Amino acid sequence: MSTFIALLHSIVLTPDRRVIMEDLRALAKELGYREPRTLVSTGNLVFEADDMRPHELEVALEEGFEEKFGKHVDIIVRSDCTWMALCGTNPFRDGNGDQVIVRVMRLPVDPEKVEALKPLMTEGQRIAVVGGDLWIDFAGKPSQSKLLSALTTKRIGIGTMRNWNTVCGLAQMIM
Repeated sequence: MSTFIALLHSIVLTPDRRVIMEDLRALAKELGYREPRTLVSTGNLVFEADDMRPHELEVALEEGFEEKFGKHVDIIVRSDCTWMALCGTNPFRDGNGDQVIVRVMRLPVDPEKVEALKPLMTEGQRIAVVGGDLWIDFAGKPSQSKLLSALTTKRIGIGTMRNWNTVCGLAQMIM
């Protein structure tokens, strides 16, 4: 048995309805996963499962989510080992925890797509690709950056963003 982390790209089902974390934990149990627990109400799920490849879990979770909630949502799964490795790769540890964000990717981000983001960066912002994931230090509120709106699935690929505080919180849950 292994520990896994699942990151939902979105918990918004309709403009006025979101997935409740209790329902997300219930879905994990229905799929046969053990000890499901969540961190904050933004689609961060930690659970135990038989040794499986993360992609197999992604498919099962995405299909289960769509069946239960009526909407497809991209879900990225990482094993506890790969999550801890991701934690060790933050190139911007000197940044503020709520301003440093990693876009956890299903497949390694294309370096050409990252280059296309650079003209949108403002003074103080930093960007790096480590292990196929995209790290950004927004050096301010991400919501006030032109860069944030460019980090779409269509433009960058399937992935989801988490700030450094959340990354660390999930690491603490699997220790």
